[in-house]
Amino acid sequence: MADFDVDAIYEADSEAASDQVEIGLTSTPDPIVVRGAGNVTVFGLSNRFDHEFPTALSAKVAPEEYKATILRINSVLRKTLPINVKWLFCGCLCCCCTLGCSLWPVVCLSKRTRHSIEKVLEWENNNLYHKLGLHWKLDKRRCQSSNLMEYVLVLEFLPKIPIHQPD
Repeated sequence: MADFDVDAIYEADSEAASDQVEIGLTSTPDPIVVRGAGNVTVFGLSNRFDHEFPTALSAKVAPEEYKATILRINSVLRKTLPINVKWLFCGCLCCCCTLGCSLWPVVCLSKRTRHSIEKVLEWENNNLYHKLGLHWKLDKRRCQSSNLMEYVLVLEFLPKIPIHQPD
């Protein structure tokens, strides 16, 4: 009988497995998180986002395009959040008399504001960012300083599809 070298078989299997990992998976960078920079927050949604250009996007997006996206989002917040704050104040004043039901308009207005921001992000993704391999989304994350939740903008890198490899 032939004497097989078991170590050679394991080395060949591990090389084949590492080749499959390199071919099948492409690593994507970590997403960029844009936190709220405003001084007023209503139900986790800040009144503005900072338009400072992140360095991780330097070769992917023009700073003007990034700034225009953030300004569109900030304009939605500038239109809707003052109304939300007024309704929140009125709801808090009447909260004892209405057993908390006076806060429902604020919850509905906050939900409408989030949907408006998501529509702006969807339009931006379809017209520009998906072509560049990026994807914006509004995400709920835990605050860095406390256990409260806040809404942040997340810019994810879409994985590149290997078109030169067979199926």
